[in-house]
Amino acid sequence: MVMPSVDIFQSALRKAKRVLPTKGIANVAKRERNRGAKQLDALMKELAVPLRGYIENFPKRIYLHPYERSLIELTFGAGNYEEVLKKVDALRKKVVSVGKEHASLCAKSLSKKEAEERLTEGLEKLQEIFKCEGQAIDDLLYIAKTLRAMPVVDLEMPTLCLVGAPNVGKSSLVRLLSTGKPEVCNYPFTTRGILMGHITLDYQHFQVTDTPGLLKRCDEDRNNLEKLTLAVLSHLPTAILYVHDLSGQCGMSPSDQFMIYKEISERFGNHLWLDVISKCDLLKESPVVFITEDREVDHLELANYRKIGPEGALRVSVKNEDGIDKLKKKVHELLMSQMERIKSKRIQDNIKVLR
Repeated sequence: MVMPSVDIFQSALRKAKRVLPTKGIANVAKRERNRGAKQLDALMKELAVPLRGYIENFPKRIYLHPYERSLIELTFGAGNYEEVLKKVDALRKKVVSVGKEHASLCAKSLSKKEAEERLTEGLEKLQEIFKCEGQAIDDLLYIAKTLRAMPVVDLEMPTLCLVGAPNVGKSSLVRLLSTGKPEVCNYPFTTRGILMGHITLDYQHFQVTDTPGLLKRCDEDRNNLEKLTLAVLSHLPTAILYVHDLSGQCGMSPSDQFMIYKEISERFGNHLWLDVISKCDLLKESPVVFITEDREVDHLELANYRKIGPEGALRVSVKNEDGIDKLKKKVHELLMSQMERIKSKRIQDNIKVLR
């Protein structure tokens, strides 16, 4: 929990002003400078202690799971998370330095009046520092609120990840495959909710999620939604269910879908994989060709893709429930294989540690 900078200072100031001089000091000047030094020291500590707690308790980026690191970069921008923590730490160090300096000056006062003036100067200086540089704490408060609102994803649980172009029917399949009602996961860098469901097989639990649609473009031009998809595939233990729509209903040509498919299959070909052609109830005998496509294409693989999709792909229809039973059976086999793969990797990792 992070308090607003104004609240931290006001709370610290109230506590510091309640600090009394050491008992038994008869000399008025000595008593006043003792009170001033103790109050400034107390204020410094009341300000510095919570800041140190924030710095120690917020996770260091290097210790985060790679998927969590990706989410932080997508949400706050590259390097901004660490920069805010550095500013908070710099503020803490400045508070300690200035607090000690003014407490020392107050302790050296030669009169009651001088001690009172030094106390006032010290309080005003610390307040000025917090007013000018306290925005770092408020930025950290925003980060804390945002992180708490992030969807919770089990980083070790086997996950079925539905991938494909936008509007190909991934969300409908997630609802169909999930054992219960999927949750809508809202990420701070997008207004589009991501469906996350669960599948239970033989007392084993699996995650199933749709992902934001991918467009035909290079990584440098991808938006945060597309980067989220790539982060899921790169860093979570995922099996891929790749969804194709050859009906023309999704708004992207089969040729463009083919290009994206080839790119993703080359990058993540080491994943367990299942191809699905959705909306098969809308397919015609002749393949759909967009006006932007070349009808007389010489690329044999692309020509076959337009007609029947990838080799071995399942054809399904959520509307008519065609192919759904077969899809569920294949998905269950895929997830059990993914579980065995994860167990095998854990055994290998343990062997490496023992060596």
